Amino acid sequence: MKNNFDVIIIGGSYAGLSAGMALGRSLRNVLIIDGGKPCNRQTPHSHNFITQDGKAPKEISDLAKEQVAKYETVSFFNGIVIKTSKNAADFNVETETGEKFTAKKIILATGVKDIMPDIEGFSECWGISVIHCPYCHGYEVKGKKTGILSNGDLAFEFSKLVFNLSKDLTLFTNGECTFNVDQTRKFNQNKIVIEEKELQKIVHSNGQIEKVIFKNGDERKLEALYAKIPFEQNINTEDLRLELTEHGFIKIDHFHKTNVEGVFACGDNTTMMRAVASAVAQGNFTGAIVNKELSEEGF
Repeated sequence: MKNNFDVIIIGGSYAGLSAGMALGRSLRNVLIIDGGKPCNRQTPHSHNFITQDGKAPKEISDLAKEQVAKYETVSFFNGIVIKTSKNAADFNVETETGEKFTAKKIILATGVKDIMPDIEGFSECWGISVIHCPYCHGYEVKGKKTGILSNGDLAFEFSKLVFNLSKDLTLFTNGECTFNVDQTRKFNQNKIVIEEKELQKIVHSNGQIEKVIFKNGDERKLEALYAKIPFEQNINTEDLRLELTEHGFIKIDHFHKTNVEGVFACGDNTTMMRAVASAVAQGNFTGAIVNKELSEEGF
């Protein structure tokens, strides 16, 4: 494999592959580096993506990679990037196994790493019956006995979306709630239960929730649980001194440019809207913008 490319895309899931297709069709020499661990690898079905609704996430990404690989100027490398640096002419990328590559432009499609709470059974249910997005999963659990694991303003706003899908709704604040008087009044008005007891365990069968058990031994039956959990970036943002938003996402402008000239970002690492369809759209757009820059520089 050669070492010099027009563009290196770090992350080969939906956003990265979509960017790769746009660039491959523009005859750009592209390397896509991916470690093969997408955040939705436990999710059985992907939804809210027209033409792909209900398919397994891996089925979508496998087909995408097969189609992108048909473009002769696109190459793939299976590995983890550990260091990215910039010099006067280009960018240097190094993997954990020691391979080194250079490129004129970098696209970060690295996604994020979810940080699981210390609740037994939570990680086993993540993406199956413990879910993050009402657009991706809400229709499938509509009308079921549903919970939201969150607190404060975020929980209040999120509950509006979930309440539209299920009226049998409980808010698990996992400790003392921080709702104001008006928010609590609205919850009571809509008969939404606020449960402050701390969670200890999720009882499930192959990832499907049956009930939750609190630290004091109490139990509550449950069929689906939305959870707003913290995350961290999958890539070391300090290498390039990338600027982050107040919520921890890579900060980009309307053209998906980061604060570092020549570095672009797309997908889950840039937005709260974590969905396959959104990642594909972002990647496609970013690939087109990067190609435009390269065309202007080479004209």
